[in-house]
Amino acid sequence: MVKRIVVGAHYGLRDWLAQRITAIYMVAYTALFVGILVGGAPLDYASWKALFSGQLMRLLTVLFFLSLMLHAWVGVRDILMDYVKAAGLRLLLEAAVILVLVGNAAWALQILWRL
Repeated sequence: MVKRIVVGAHYGLRDWLAQRITAIYMVAYTALFVGILVGGAPLDYASWKALFSGQLMRLLTVLFFLSLMLHAWVGVRDILMDYVKAAGLRLLLEAAVILVLVGNAAWALQILWRL
């Protein structure tokens, strides 16, 4: 009989849960956003600017993009861990993914607070 001692490892539960929570939030935000669009708001620049000028909508949108980045990171990292066996190449690819995701998050923040 093999006795397995778990010392501080969560064996992926935290990442699994993070992906599920971010997915639920992104679905809720998307439903809210589709509801706003279907609600008949005009689709011109002034209406988009008015929509995102409120602090609540900006906060919800920032949370959406942060959820998207975390969700993408967990998924891509798991794929890299499964399919890229060379540790050096995997580290290089993970660093590139992190840089792209952080850059996209910074760009989203700049767009939202530039309005």
